[in-house]
Amino acid sequence: MSEVKIMLGNEAIARGAYEAGVKVSAAYPGTPSTEISENIVKYPEIYAEWSPNEKVAMEVVIGASISGVRSMASMKHVGVNVASDPLYTISYGGVNGGLVLVAADDPGLYSSQNEQDTRCVARAAMVPVLEPSDSQEAKDFMKYAFELSEKYDTPVIVRTTTRLSHSQGPVTLEERCEPSDIPYERNVSKFVMMPGNAKGRHLYVEKRLKAMSEDGYDMPVNRVEMNDTKIGFITSGIAYQYVKEACPDASVLKLGLVHPLPRKLIEEFASKVETLYIFEELEPVYEEQIKSWGIKCIGKEIFTVQGEYSANMIRKAVLKEDMELKAPAQVPARPPILCPGCPHRSVYSVLNKLKIHAAGDIGCYTLGAVAPLSVVDTTICMGASISTLHGMEKAKGKDYIKNWVAVIGDSTFMHTGINSLMNMVYNQGTGTVMILDNSTTGMTGHQDHAATGKTLKGEVVPAISIYHMCKAMGIKNVVEVNAFDTVELEKVIKEEVAKDEVSVIITKSPCVLLKGQKFTKKCRPIPEKCKKCGMCLRPGCPALTKNADGTISIDETMCNGCGLCMGLCKFDAIEQVEV
Repeated sequence: MSEVKIMLGNEAIARGAYEAGVKVSAAYPGTPSTEISENIVKYPEIYAEWSPNEKVAMEVVIGASISGVRSMASMKHVGVNVASDPLYTISYGGVNGGLVLVAADDPGLYSSQNEQDTRCVARAAMVPVLEPSDSQEAKDFMKYAFELSEKYDTPVIVRTTTRLSHSQGPVTLEERCEPSDIPYERNVSKFVMMPGNAKGRHLYVEKRLKAMSEDGYDMPVNRVEMNDTKIGFITSGIAYQYVKEACPDASVLKLGLVHPLPRKLIEEFASKVETLYIFEELEPVYEEQIKSWGIKCIGKEIFTVQGEYSANMIRKAVLKEDMELKAPAQVPARPPILCPGCPHRSVYSVLNKLKIHAAGDIGCYTLGAVAPLSVVDTTICMGASISTLHGMEKAKGKDYIKNWVAVIGDSTFMHTGINSLMNMVYNQGTGTVMILDNSTTGMTGHQDHAATGKTLKGEVVPAISIYHMCKAMGIKNVVEVNAFDTVELEKVIKEEVAKDEVSVIITKSPCVLLKGQKFTKKCRPIPEKCKKCGMCLRPGCPALTKNADGTISIDETMCNGCGLCMGLCKFDAIEQVEV
């Protein structure tokens, strides 16, 4: 009897890769995709790594595929942008061993800077897309994706969303299948994408997509559920669950292959229902294609292109039910905030004091944009902080950025910040770059990277020195400073921003949530010394609260004794005590 286990969607994807016989996995952590690799690493049969960025991850698995083994990359939707260069080209080249890219979209913007739809990228790259709707399908579609990849000589995208990635469901476990490695044969016309070769491969890609569209009629991932024919839905992914919840008696064409579309199957289904609805989250990707075929259907006229869908959306828009709900319980607002003892708070408190603006980047430190720190003015994408500051300097001159710095984390610096800093040096820029080194990839759950000295598998390896890397670029002014030494930090920042050349400040203090961290001290207020000036409250540490009489209290369950509040108090009204 097969074992059934409750699994996260991401965990099921990892299981599907294992059962499919994957031998190489590469990724860069990014919510909502991170747990895929964290589960893959549990299978010793699979080589798994954190790559410096998604482009490198994609290139690693392309190499593994060309050598003849099944391989996969996983990333969030904006990571696909970084990986798009090799993705678009390997679409032309095709595969040897099966190659799958898992792309996790984020409808509702739970942890992302945009709400893009990977299916649009896939159409442009001419790469087929499978979209599972629950954990069981997440596992099964992964296995099927490798079959399609090898059958049609193409990379395949398995698209998930936050709701699928982080929801749980029963999954039937099966044994690992280990297909024989496919022998490598030199094939310049297939794998060397110079213009003459690419022209021929483009023709092949068009034929491939046409064949998949025709074969989609019988593919097991596409399923017709004929019930009441008054209403029919064409849907896919997690949206299918909402359709079944709101309209259990409606007829449904559930698409598993969402690109290329199985036209014959869609036309046949549409002819059997009176009113056809297209229910797909985000962009009208297959709605537009279906309408272009002359099929009458209703989609984004009544459904939004923004955010997550729900069963209530169908009840309101299709069934015309009164969806007036009781007012939600009134709870205190809980804005996002840095953790107690976070070294970023210490850095930002100094920048705020000096009235210095920061070009920001992607990470926990983006929270420096909100009150009370209010330091970060821009956040675009991974690695953009340094390039943004460089652009400001080239547009407005050296004096303009005397009260600006770029801030970037250690993992993000390794991801794409290196190239940006290199550009700054090469093009004779000026400006101060602050690398906030907290020894981890903090925002996605403490993954290691090339500068931490540990791999995804936990192997101890030489840690790349950010300091020496900056020095190797020819930067004369590279300073390391303890993030919590606010006196020294203020002195260093003043000195570096005044210089008419590139300078780098590396603030070093580990993330307070890292495993193994031990805190032997706590901060405690001394009420009789307190002058009620509020200086200790300015950085917004959640462990501190203001009492009715103007003095402060410190929650010892939250405090880890970082000493920032104590350093800000000029009246010695806060002390550090051993615990």
